[in-house]
Amino acid sequence: MRRQLLPAVVGTTASGKTALAIRLAQRCGGEVVSADSMQIYRRMDIGTAKPTAAERREAVHHMVDIVEPGESFSTFDYVAMARGVIAQIAARGRLPILAGGTGLYVSTLLDGTSLPEMENDAAVREKYLAIAREQGNEALHRQLAQVDPAAAAAVHPNNVKRVARALEVYELTGRTVTWWNERSKREPSPYEPLLFGLTYRDRARLYEAIDSRVDRMVQQGLLDEVRSLLDAGVCPASTAFQAIGYKELAAHLAGACSFEQAVESVKRESRRYAKRQLTWFRRDGRVRWFYVDEMDMEKITENCQNMVVNHL
Repeated sequence: MRRQLLPAVVGTTASGKTALAIRLAQRCGGEVVSADSMQIYRRMDIGTAKPTAAERREAVHHMVDIVEPGESFSTFDYVAMARGVIAQIAARGRLPILAGGTGLYVSTLLDGTSLPEMENDAAVREKYLAIAREQGNEALHRQLAQVDPAAAAAVHPNNVKRVARALEVYELTGRTVTWWNERSKREPSPYEPLLFGLTYRDRARLYEAIDSRVDRMVQQGLLDEVRSLLDAGVCPASTAFQAIGYKELAAHLAGACSFEQAVESVKRESRRYAKRQLTWFRRDGRVRWFYVDEMDMEKITENCQNMVVNHL
């Protein structure tokens, strides 16, 4: 049985992934499947750089606005739903095009990686959560980095639940999350992935693009978006509020820092996230990299389009 061709646009934040995915969808008869762990949440539009209404008119987007902030939605929930969406797109004679910067979503969908099936140990989990509360999120993250550097590189220190879960897996099984993921690449993938990576060659220009994007988000009303979510009862400790931009501005609204400090923190955390994205995706030798500071989007699109056509 022939595997489903699945072009995937990955890379760093603020590099133009959505723009490239839309262009490919228009030229190749495709529909975009988001691989962004924060764009799944409704009402979180500005801070997650969700495709605009105009962009969604240019190309159909899936896996966006599918759960409420505060609802539980795991990586495996994502994979199960995304696989169904991809099958439906293909059944209509269209080409599914994956696009997003959440490395765990991309790799789990493409390669079937998964954690061991086992009972959670609440006591063990609580032990690690207590470390974060008492010593800080960075301290817990450093502990993970000592035993599983690859997993630590792929998760933000503020995503305490995932950091604690990784340490829990290591304590209960004696093996790291990374080891389990490698082991569980068991059945062949149903997809023939064609990965395109976007970033900047010049790190300084990447950071300038990130800072400019954050400034635009602020101008578009990110603070009001965060305030509205809090007023609607979304818990600041929820997974949704671990998204960069929301946590920092929620802290400002709680009086923990000035608005200027919060915005600078958003920029700093966004730059750190971009570095983690590069670490994740550069481990995958299948990614064909394009540098947006060396090649314009039209030329990048043409290159990617030709590769897609050659694989059809």
